[in-house]
Amino acid sequence: MKTALAIGAAVLVALIAGGVLLYPHIAPGSKDKAAAGATGAQSELSVYAKGPLTRLSAPVDLVPAPDYGFVDREGEAASFADFKGKVVVVNLWAMWCAPCRTEMPTLATLASAYEGTDLLVLPINVDSGDDAIADAKSFLDVHEPLPFYSDKSFRLPFLFPESGKMPQTILLDRQGRIRATFAGEADWASAEARALVDALLAES
Repeated sequence: MKTALAIGAAVLVALIAGGVLLYPHIAPGSKDKAAAGATGAQSELSVYAKGPLTRLSAPVDLVPAPDYGFVDREGEAASFADFKGKVVVVNLWAMWCAPCRTEMPTLATLASAYEGTDLLVLPINVDSGDDAIADAKSFLDVHEPLPFYSDKSFRLPFLFPESGKMPQTILLDRQGRIRATFAGEADWASAEARALVDALLAES
């Protein structure tokens, strides 16, 4: 019995450390209609699905980001509607997710490169415990200029097309629509990522 438990624990650790971890749904019906964009035909943005963004998904059918609230560093309410008019790179992450932490410097580099533009890099932490959230805030403090936002309920990752996967990155256009999604660690400071962002920024 002890051997079986040890093997199970080792497998779980390997999954977390090695890449994307897929969670079951929190509850039946928890997926938003945005999840419909995870499959089907791909838009013209699929040309950027190469190099570090090979697994990028760019659905043709555009749906808005979920109408779901989260909070900023001070605990003030926020929603995706607050950022309409900007191109938003949403990154869902947690301290227990090693790939989430590994890719964070590349997101900070992306944010720095586009300071003063209509691009917003929006990391949203999904840790639930107070200690973990405090650690997450300290972690982001060394990755300026990234802001801190939080979804303690851990529901938000299940409302986007890559349902339940971590890390998960979603690109929203100026209208707040889901234009591309990516599950797993990526280099968001890469030429491919910048070209994708530039294409969205160039849209009227």
